[in-house]
Amino acid sequence: MLRPAELPDHDPDADWSLPGWLYTDPEYFALECARVIRPSWQIVCHESDLDRAGAWRTLSYLGENIVVVRGADDAIRAFHNVCRHRAMRLVEGDAGCARKLVCPYHAWAYELDGRLSGVPMRRDYPALDMDASGLVPVEVDQWRGFVFVRLEDDGGPGVAAMMAPYDHEIAPYRFIDMRRIGDVRQRERAVNWKNVGDNYSDNLHIPVAHDGLTRLFGKSYAIEAAGWVDKMSGQLDDRPSDDPWERFYQTHLPRVDHLPAANQRLWRYYKLWPNMAFDIYADQIDFMQWLPLTPTTCVLREMTFALPDPRREMKLVRYANWRINRTVNAEDTWLIERVQQGMASSSYTAGPIGASEVCLRSFAAKIRARIPEARLHRAPPPGWSRTSPSPLRRQGPMAVE
Repeated sequence: MLRPAELPDHDPDADWSLPGWLYTDPEYFALECARVIRPSWQIVCHESDLDRAGAWRTLSYLGENIVVVRGADDAIRAFHNVCRHRAMRLVEGDAGCARKLVCPYHAWAYELDGRLSGVPMRRDYPALDMDASGLVPVEVDQWRGFVFVRLEDDGGPGVAAMMAPYDHEIAPYRFIDMRRIGDVRQRERAVNWKNVGDNYSDNLHIPVAHDGLTRLFGKSYAIEAAGWVDKMSGQLDDRPSDDPWERFYQTHLPRVDHLPAANQRLWRYYKLWPNMAFDIYADQIDFMQWLPLTPTTCVLREMTFALPDPRREMKLVRYANWRINRTVNAEDTWLIERVQQGMASSSYTAGPIGASEVCLRSFAAKIRARIPEARLHRAPPPGWSRTSPSPLRRQGPMAVE
């Protein structure tokens, strides 16, 4: 049997990780934001966070602030949070509710569907076209109760099409009936955004760096990649852990009646291209996205959702879940900060990537398809991005590199 490297259509770069300069270089970072992040879907909130007409939520990334609002017609729309007069931000903060979006600078008023409806001293603006001066819209997508936006459409698929390979696995969890528990959390990290995602999908470090997960899963931890989604999973070991919070979770996790028997003690992780993830447990789901700030910093944005459940044991188990994952997150932060430092070393170019590292291979292939220079192990001379070939627009919902 031929090994992958011996196949005639094998890409030799597939056996190498993304090179270190992609995690530190400002010129590459700017192009990556344009070709990867701007055309990608980003989660904003759950539909239940927009529970009445005028309810709004915001998301800030890549220098943009987006407001998502439920209209009087119950439709959910998104707009740039920018007044068309003098660029003032219309709403401030993460969430609120308003009958109209009224600019706090000069009181220009916009309806919930984005139409400009009120301008003080309107006749004083000879160039004003009311119909053409509404809020600039941003594309919205909804999937199983969650609301997503993207800044540009490059022909890529919607969220449902991206998640299609695993939609049947997610269906029993009743995402649409869930509600957010706790506030949205944001934490800045001194790492390139890709380092967060690389680590999330890396299976080889679990038995080395995460003693707790190793105790919980034993040898059941597994990974796979399907198009736009990476999947990781593990079954809770019945052998009681030596750690008190892990043991409490193992012992007291209550039955969830709407889930199949195989899901009662199953932990699943789904990473959605390029920078979002759902951690799915029987007791709750955790959502995380890692938004780029600079070539070497990003912000982690996290939310937790669950079905209403008044059982005391469920509340305690959810707390134990948080304690377990707080330790895991601290371990991962320690790892990725040091990987980021290593990426800046002149000694590092790219590392060999194992055949079993299917998620890292899938991610790297998509990056190289969008930015061909990502194949280079060393950074090209400054100015290279001005002549970098643009990728072809992808056609159809399942066109995956």
